[in-house]
Formats: sequence, C-alpha cells, structure tokens
Amino acid sequence: MIVEQRTYTAHPGQVPAFLKLVETEGLPIQRRHLGAPLGYFQAESGELNRVVHLWLYESATDRDSRRAALATDPDWVSFVPKVLPLLVRMESVILHPTPFSAIGNKRMTEE
Repeated sequence: MIVEQRTYTAHPGQVPAFLKLVETEGLPIQRRHLGAPLGYFQAESGELNRVVHLWLYESATDRDSRRAALATDPDWVSFVPKVLPLLVRMESVILHPTPFSAIGNKRMTEE
C-alpha cells in the first residue's frame, strides 16, 4: 500500500477558484479512475496558497495504471488546461504508511 501526497501551490488568491473547479469538474473525473481521495486539505498556516490531497493505492503499479487511465480520459484532458493557469507549482511524493499508522501497511506488516 502506498499514499501519494500531491501538493499544489496556487497563485495568491486563486485557491478558492481552484477548489471550486476541482470539486465541480475535476474530482468526478478523478474518482472514475483513482477512487475517492484519502483526504483533501487547504493550508491555513505555514506556506499559504497550498492544497494537499492524498490518494491511496495498493502499489506503485496500481498507481501507475490508474494515473495512466486518468491521463488519457478526454474529460481529464479538457479539464487540465482550466486549472493549470491557477497554479504556480505541483509536487508529488510517494509515502509508505508505517504499520502503526491509522491505515497501516499490509506490505510492511507481512514482512
């Protein structure tokens, strides 16, 4: 099991527009391919204008196949140019849950 943490930094003042566009258009497309996000968060302190979302996958292979399907979905291809102008930076980090985290880690606990 892995968690992908995606962090998007928006232009100042653009987080509300970004979140509205994601909620109304982007998330329904993502759910078709990625399932429901583990979490979707807006920064209130530290570096501002950031949105962090977490996605749970069975493995890196599972992630790769789901993301590939998303990338070729015509609805997603049409959606991406709408959000890119709102963003300054995008970052993706793959996380491996520890056995004692709330979601655990099958791979680590089976070893």
